Amino acid sequence: MVAYPDDLRELVEHYLGELRFSERAATEGLGEAMRYSLLAGGKRIRPVLCLAAARSAGAEPAVVLPAAAAIELIHTYSLIHDDLPAMDDDELRRGRATSHVVYGEDVAILAGDGLFAEAIRLFSERQSGEPDRVLAALAELVSATGVGGMVGGQYRDVTLGTAGTAASGGEHEEAAGIGVDALRELHGLKTGRLIAASVLVPLILAGADERAMGAYRRFAEELGVLFQIVDDILDVTGSDAELGKPHGSDERHGKLTYVSLFGLERARELAAESHASARTALAAIDAPTADLELITDFIHTRQR
Repeated sequence: MVAYPDDLRELVEHYLGELRFSERAATEGLGEAMRYSLLAGGKRIRPVLCLAAARSAGAEPAVVLPAAAAIELIHTYSLIHDDLPAMDDDELRRGRATSHVVYGEDVAILAGDGLFAEAIRLFSERQSGEPDRVLAALAELVSATGVGGMVGGQYRDVTLGTAGTAASGGEHEEAAGIGVDALRELHGLKTGRLIAASVLVPLILAGADERAMGAYRRFAEELGVLFQIVDDILDVTGSDAELGKPHGSDERHGKLTYVSLFGLERARELAAESHASARTALAAIDAPTADLELITDFIHTRQR
């Protein structure tokens, strides 16, 4: 088992567990639905990345807990909406029934909406720092979430449909070449932007200069690629129990993935190449990166 910065994960879990979203009896049910999905567990990779990047930049991880928690609230909202019948129609997430199965589609939609709004409130009210840095960090997170980021990537995911799957196993190189461009665009938005923001937000708060930001950005972008390749592999090789969600979902929905384009073995090779590139990018950072190295190695070995 690859080591993980569990001290940072525990900080995140405790902070999330203390959050409450409803101040009146009439909306307690909505607050319950929001916490149901938020507190389902997991490795909390995005908020842990935020704390690890803060530590790498010389800041105390606890100082950026509001930002890290906001990132996890946004990620959880995206999962609730991804699981809806109109999207991926999944009934299992993080090892438990999905929000719409437990609370109904209407409340699940509102729970996702509420988590996004509360993430912005949490960041703007509780995140300490120079006002201009807090505003710039919040702008980075919102940009990574919107049309130019995660939501735009989700749109590409649902509109791309089965395009590119004819190149399954890399059998049709010309079609695969077209598919690779679309795949990188899609996942660079849907997955990569929020992962990159998880690294860049604490650096903005710490006042990192542009040179340092560039080095961390190169690492974060490669980490996003690695995360997605491994996620695509696990969708094929993992079990529901191991994943905490239904395996084979991508194939059932005709999704364009690294496995559908290149086949399983080549996808594994690409993951190894991406892992090596991420570690190379980390080595170029002139600061302590031990926690970031642990997270990178953990993401890579999830496939095993």
